Amino acid sequence: MESALAGMAYGMLSVLGVVVGVVGAFNQAWPLGGLPAAAVAWVLTIFVVCLAAGRMMRSRLGAAAVAAGWLLTSMLFVAQPAAGDYVFFGEAGTVYLYGGMAAVAAAFLFAPASKAMVTGQGPGSVPGSTASEPEPDPADPPRPAEREPREPRP
Repeated sequence: MESALAGMAYGMLSVLGVVVGVVGAFNQAWPLGGLPAAAVAWVLTIFVVCLAAGRMMRSRLGAAAVAAGWLLTSMLFVAQPAAGDYVFFGEAGTVYLYGGMAAVAAAFLFAPASKAMVTGQGPGSVPGSTASEPEPDPADPPRPAEREPREPRP
């Protein structure tokens, strides 16, 4: 059940990436004093959304799900349509596409790695690997198997 919920969450994060990609693609060309300010704002938005998804899911896969949705949408808009109308053009389009790609890559790298990636434990780990067990936190109560035996009552 838990893996099904996680799968649905990653699917919705991909949809969020598609939404950010569509809205950003059609709003990135607004200049401010001759500078592509809207494109820069959308690049920062893409970075923040990807990073937030990675932190909320406690995994780089969260950031990658949003990034995949955004990249898919952006690459579909880059393709030349039959009517000849382009979505990205000029300096703003270049800033949005290349800056967005750099933003999703940076967000992926800054997102927290999952515990399985760091320790080598968990799903996908190699049996018999040399990864050591993480040290227990002294503040945590001992597990039932680790408690000292009680003395019998008189």
